[in-house]
Amino acid sequence: MAEANPDLPVDPVTLADIEQLAVELAQLAAAEIQGALGTLLAIRYKGSDAGQNALRDPVSEVDQRVEKIIRMRLDERFPDHDIIGEEHDDRVGENHNFVWAVDPIDGTTNFVNGFPMFAAAIGVLWKGLPIAGATWCSTSHALRPGVYHARKGGSLRFEGQEVALIANPAVRRRLVGLPHVPEKGGSRDGRKTGSAAIEMAFVAAGLLDACRIETPNIWDVASGVALVQAAGGIAAVSRDDQWQTFERFEPCARTWKGAIMAGRADNLVDLKAVFS
Repeated sequence: MAEANPDLPVDPVTLADIEQLAVELAQLAAAEIQGALGTLLAIRYKGSDAGQNALRDPVSEVDQRVEKIIRMRLDERFPDHDIIGEEHDDRVGENHNFVWAVDPIDGTTNFVNGFPMFAAAIGVLWKGLPIAGATWCSTSHALRPGVYHARKGGSLRFEGQEVALIANPAVRRRLVGLPHVPEKGGSRDGRKTGSAAIEMAFVAAGLLDACRIETPNIWDVASGVALVQAAGGIAAVSRDDQWQTFERFEPCARTWKGAIMAGRADNLVDLKAVFS
């Protein structure tokens, strides 16, 4: 039996089970997403019928179906854990220490338009601390769909295999994920994918040097933070117009809001320098 690690909030066996279930749920979401590609989807929009928010946040029938299936599966395995999801009301559990943050499709605008850059993200928190994450991406460093996953104290993996990419020193201008299409200039080239979950996973995998996301919800980034940290990177959040090293989602996971950035940097100073 694996020995307990005092730095981990749960025992290694339970943590491994949680990671495995997160992977299974991400794969389940992937099957639904891939099965719906090329079909005529029912779509609604969260924004108002007029004004700047009109037609900004599409929701497909797949989003809602996937989240419902995920919630049923979690009921079977961890009935006392809580769930925060984008498409349905929270399920109130008996133990509020464990929270699963579920985004059935991140990058829905891409998805409903058939643009192949979207993800399904499953993040697991313990008292706001990311302890596991699984993000299925429609593409990857391996040029195929698959799940990036990790648990606290473990390594970043893709479909069960450890990810250990080495940056080519001949590449002088690396890529960063930015919230808006960037102007040319600076020391790095900016990219906008339309999916916060993909950008966080790509940072963890070393495909992006870093990313900055302006207004994410917790389900957009909970898995990604776990992945980045497992890959040896750090995350930072903006508080009172100051960037601070991320520690946990607080004061409340459901109401958490704030700009976030993440990168394979050694410290906050190095991470901030990526965007200077």
